[in-house]
Amino acid sequence: MRDTSSSKFAAAAGLGITLGAAFLIMLLMILIMSETPGKTIYFFFAGPWANTYYLGNMLNAAVPLMLTGLGISFAFRASMFNLGGEGQVYIGGLAAASLALALPGLPGILGIPLALAAAVGAGAVIAGLSGLFKYKWRTDELISTFLISNALIYIVDNIITGVLQDPESNLLVTRKIAVQYWFTRIMRPSNLDISIFFVILLAVIAYFYLYKTHQGYEMRMCGLDPEFARYGGVNVRTYFLLPLLISGGLHGLAGAVSFMGTQHMLFKGFSGGMGWNGIAVALIARNNPLAVIPAALFFAYIEAGAKSAMINADVTIEIAAVVQAVVFYLITAQALYSWIDRKHRRRSA
Repeated sequence: MRDTSSSKFAAAAGLGITLGAAFLIMLLMILIMSETPGKTIYFFFAGPWANTYYLGNMLNAAVPLMLTGLGISFAFRASMFNLGGEGQVYIGGLAAASLALALPGLPGILGIPLALAAAVGAGAVIAGLSGLFKYKWRTDELISTFLISNALIYIVDNIITGVLQDPESNLLVTRKIAVQYWFTRIMRPSNLDISIFFVILLAVIAYFYLYKTHQGYEMRMCGLDPEFARYGGVNVRTYFLLPLLISGGLHGLAGAVSFMGTQHMLFKGFSGGMGWNGIAVALIARNNPLAVIPAALFFAYIEAGAKSAMINADVTIEIAAVVQAVVFYLITAQALYSWIDRKHRRRSA
């Protein structure tokens, strides 16, 4: 019990140091780059709470990050590495858009679930391919998910600017989907919509699945020690495939939610890095589905603060990317150290 408490304390301390270092770097950058650092710092920290527009958009930006963070958490819990989140988000958005554009007259009560199901299915299939490759031929899923994702991004971009491009627009975008496919806004004039409630509920369901069901226990056991799980009678190879199917489905859903709730059309680069940011969100949350919610809000807060400082002061939006990158690398290094340390202890035991 003492070892468990000390390890949790060490993990919390490491996370605190990481976040503190990221904010310290941000403050140093502001002091160097800004001619009015006091004003910039104020708007960075207070700006996202200034009014319902900023607050709602911050919460809205966190929604797809919650989904990609959940997707990564499922994969990591089973020691499966999904680096293809960006492509899975892309294919999910494309699947939802294709269905919505193909069936513009379908009532929303039918069209929205069908579009979301198409997105989940497309993401699950793409990630599931890597799981299948590992199941059949022990292919490294870290490499296969990344390669498939990279190829998909170019393919989807070509479809957006080719077959689906809006001929009446001067931009490289698809046509807007019919209004009945749009999610209902709840904090106008911001873009926040009702999907935030369903995503939070999904995080609760994911927690219950991982920690309160037999299958979730087997998945976590495979992630902690596959050999022990095998001797315990668990079909370990099943958990080469299942976690990636779930992970890909959640990434595909993130693409659809972002597209149907906010953009209502697809354009090149519409995912905005949410697949990669989902990795950092999951690592900050230590792969706990409930902790993914505040972790995603933290990432969205950094970006919202940078936008507020850019509008009201004299820094650029890139400061958010730098802070997020610092968090990503430090959190990844911390997780890698913990993984190596666990492996070393397992071999020494």
